[in-house]
Amino acid sequence: MEPVEIEAKTLIQKSKTPSNDYVINPYTGCVIGCAYCFASFAGRQFGRSVKEWGDYLYVKKNAVELARKELAKMPQDKRRGTMLLSSVTDPYQGHETKYRLTRGILRELERVEYPGLVRILTKSPVVTRDIDLLTSLPRAEVGMTVITTDDKVSRWLEVRAPLASRRLRTLAEINEAGIPTYAFVGPLLPHFATQPELLDDLFGRLVDAGVSEVFMEHINLKRYIRERMDQVLADEPEDVREAYLQARTKEHRDQLDAIVAELLDKHGLRLRFEEVVHHDDNDTLRQRLASSA
Repeated sequence: MEPVEIEAKTLIQKSKTPSNDYVINPYTGCVIGCAYCFASFAGRQFGRSVKEWGDYLYVKKNAVELARKELAKMPQDKRRGTMLLSSVTDPYQGHETKYRLTRGILRELERVEYPGLVRILTKSPVVTRDIDLLTSLPRAEVGMTVITTDDKVSRWLEVRAPLASRRLRTLAEINEAGIPTYAFVGPLLPHFATQPELLDDLFGRLVDAGVSEVFMEHINLKRYIRERMDQVLADEPEDVREAYLQARTKEHRDQLDAIVAELLDKHGLRLRFEEVVHHDDNDTLRQRLASSA
């Protein structure tokens, strides 16, 4: 799959995600193509369907130039906001090693000594390449998406993602460099409801990697996501398929929430936002965060 190079009109956008003020997506699309990803709508501006998720990538070749210009125009008081890389793409997917857009953007943030928090969210060990810039920023943190310790499950749901075991090692490397980290356990896999020992193992491995805080989301099973998930679930055992069917119910989410609370306490992990986020509740969460700011 060959990426398509494009000229973007803007780069730094106001964020719609909780606790982030701005978001930068250097790419449109993501070749990792996880089956559960909510961002599969992102290519519709280019006429791409959700079924094509993972099969296209648009490279904003002028992203670094835009970052320089837009940061120069940003009032000083606005620069205190949290800047996320990224929300609907992985900023360190494989093509970043060629295009180096994320590195270039970080260099621009470093150049202006951006005082707000620069937050990274990725699945890729390529992030370790930029430890020098991340440690030079006034405030930075790196989040790694890790939903399982089982590389087979990772290959099943995240076919082209780095293995879960490699991501855990990356978290340890980032921690050793003195950069604050967190883990994004999203989605919370539905079969943990009947196999909580798997979540117990995941939390234990995250603590071993130096993580003290997790951000968690229940799986998003809106129709366009279910269409892709149904394909990967088709050959799975009945109990696994049943778990994903039940994941649409509040009773199932409540059961998982109770398991999460017990295991977080066991491992001494903090839960960001103090709850496992459910997508239907995002508006309520944003309002609560705004009122407490």
